[in-house]
Amino acid sequence: MSHRIVIVGGGAGGLELATRLGRSLGKRKQASIVLVDANLTHIWKPLLHEVAAGSLNSSEDELNYVAQGKWNHFEFQLGRMSGLDRARKTIKLAATLDEDGHELLPERVLSYDSLVIAVGSTTNDFGTPGAAEHCIFLDTREQAERFHRQMLSHYLRAHASNSDDGRISVAIVGAGATGVELAAELHHAAHELAAYGLDRIQPQNMRITLIEAGPRVLPALPERISGPVHKTLEKLGVTVLTGTAVSQVTHEALLTAQGMEVPASLKVWAAGIRAPAFLKDLDGLESNRINQLLVRPTLQTTLDDNIFAFGDCAACPLGDGSERNVPPRAQAAHQQASLLAKSLKRRLENQPLDAFAYRDYGSLISLSRFSAVGNLMGNLMGSVKLEGWLARMFYISLYRMHQMALYGVLRTSLLMLGDRIGRSTEPRLKLH
Repeated sequence: MSHRIVIVGGGAGGLELATRLGRSLGKRKQASIVLVDANLTHIWKPLLHEVAAGSLNSSEDELNYVAQGKWNHFEFQLGRMSGLDRARKTIKLAATLDEDGHELLPERVLSYDSLVIAVGSTTNDFGTPGAAEHCIFLDTREQAERFHRQMLSHYLRAHASNSDDGRISVAIVGAGATGVELAAELHHAAHELAAYGLDRIQPQNMRITLIEAGPRVLPALPERISGPVHKTLEKLGVTVLTGTAVSQVTHEALLTAQGMEVPASLKVWAAGIRAPAFLKDLDGLESNRINQLLVRPTLQTTLDDNIFAFGDCAACPLGDGSERNVPPRAQAAHQQASLLAKSLKRRLENQPLDAFAYRDYGSLISLSRFSAVGNLMGNLMGSVKLEGWLARMFYISLYRMHQMALYGVLRTSLLMLGDRIGRSTEPRLKLH
């Protein structure tokens, strides 16, 4: 029987790893590759803010796992991991229910020889009262589409009413990349909706408030990047509140620790991350306070050589002598997937595994069509700051690189051509 590699999680990292292994080990029948995910389709998570604003039609940019598996020699299993038996080398998948609550797939067990956990992360509301009940998180396509539907509902109600007092207020908690990009994308959406005739709510009447507990926006990036972004957001009319912690969320507003009340009809929580709760003490595996599995530099879990974890759900030492871990960023997951594609082949040949070394290639932030800003880092050029059109092109190229890893150069080129043609035949904003 061939070596069975089970990958749990079809996010960017897990899907890329399954595709790479399928094209090599799977195609040559050297191993059987199984990808497990709770959804049938994949969409790149950094695009979810565009789905929420309506700038991106998720049904056109989604990838079907079953088709990807057929094309790339791996098997797809629909399901959500709910348990682990390390002694028997099996994982448990919870029963899958359909939209009416009827059982679609029963609870079942999958065996593995090597297990890779790449289930990503979810938003961390830090236990803030009312956050889970009244805020929308942007962890999944369904959540992003829910926000978009609610935003359109406000516009349609205002358009159908006789009142000229059309206003909409949006509060975004967390001024990291997601919060900043969503604020800019919503401002763009307001202009597009007015241009399409839904002009009872004028762009200046979409009041967007961005709230950050830290001293500045984009706290994970250099200040020379966050400063210009802050100024651009204010020019767009976004109210930016830094050094402001949210203490409670109600149906009508957000309450801050400083005693301020921020009224909002739409509320998004985009601050902090944590790994899924089921990873906490998963059959004795070590995890940290935000449920991330502790791994060694080889990306093997600290207590089991047969189990790997990477991406946002793993706490991997940065390896620079500090106690910091690899940051939860898309480029880190991509680099780890590349390493694991080689490591799992080496494991079949009983060769020692290489240690992961993270390389920071910089960061890029999109401010919709208005601007983009970031820095690129490399051995030859050091750190180079980019702004405007050039930064926007580099930002777009990140998604194209993800597509090339999954589809190859030819199919990605055809997708790019289709996108360009579609711009002239479809609305610039999703209106449903």
